[in-house]
Amino acid sequence: MGFRLSPEARAAGYRLHAHDVLGSTNTEALERARAGEAGPLWVVAHRQSEGRGRRGLAWVSPEGNLAASLLFPIAGVAPDDVATLGFVAGLALVNALDDVAFSGWDAGSPPSCGEELEVGVAEPACAGPSGTTPTLDPSPQGGGKAPCKANATFRLKWPNDVLANGKKLAGILLEADDRRAVVVGFGINVLAAPEGLPYAATSLAALGCAADAAAVLDALSCRFVEAARIWNKGRGFSSVRQRWLQRAAGIGAPVTVRLPDRTLNGLHDGIDERGRLMILAPDGMTHTVTAGEVHFGSAATAA
Repeated sequence: MGFRLSPEARAAGYRLHAHDVLGSTNTEALERARAGEAGPLWVVAHRQSEGRGRRGLAWVSPEGNLAASLLFPIAGVAPDDVATLGFVAGLALVNALDDVAFSGWDAGSPPSCGEELEVGVAEPACAGPSGTTPTLDPSPQGGGKAPCKANATFRLKWPNDVLANGKKLAGILLEADDRRAVVVGFGINVLAAPEGLPYAATSLAALGCAADAAAVLDALSCRFVEAARIWNKGRGFSSVRQRWLQRAAGIGAPVTVRLPDRTLNGLHDGIDERGRLMILAPDGMTHTVTAGEVHFGSAATAA
């Protein structure tokens, strides 16, 4: 399995450093940033031994899953807009998962990578190897190849998870140590999901999806180029936000957020123009949250 970037990513100046084994792709990308690398540079590994997630938790990534980090330049981006890059990453990832799950995306021979420049209007942006750009139908019922044997619905869980049929499939972690670049880390359960977690997890393989890590990276690299162009150094976050909300999990459902000093309960009311989670409390008040441990559905009502 050889990693490669999509033609669109390469044309946009993105580069790739692939490794057999790394402690952490995020750590490697941060070290390159400290050495003067500004990106955009993808760092990937067939296996990482010291992956990490939010709040310092370990992220297990055996061979066959995708551990990838993008060192992304943020020169000219307002400090308050840098954090919204996580929504760009989430949007790119769910679209890439649609590609590999429902269109038969194959690394090195992708069909096409479509993008809705106007919400509800399909506008393909990533061309296939022949240069054609057929409109992508991202659904198992579409006319194209559908390698997922089970129906899979990919949703975005605030702030940085991707769920498949309600189970965690992927996580995103943003890290930075200077103002020149930020590292966007992706951990995607392609072949296997870790066991013994306090939440339900799944993998593309468990969903019956015939995809490998190389295909996911290929599609993701294309989709990230699109989403970053819409984001436009933070100036287009309102458009990203609108698209993110269309793919969000749990809108209107019970939600509980555990904060260091309290617990908030209410209904998931979306995200605001700064990307903060909005919770509609029982008393009618709307609370905004910048960080916290989020639980939806039955886990929320039991909390």
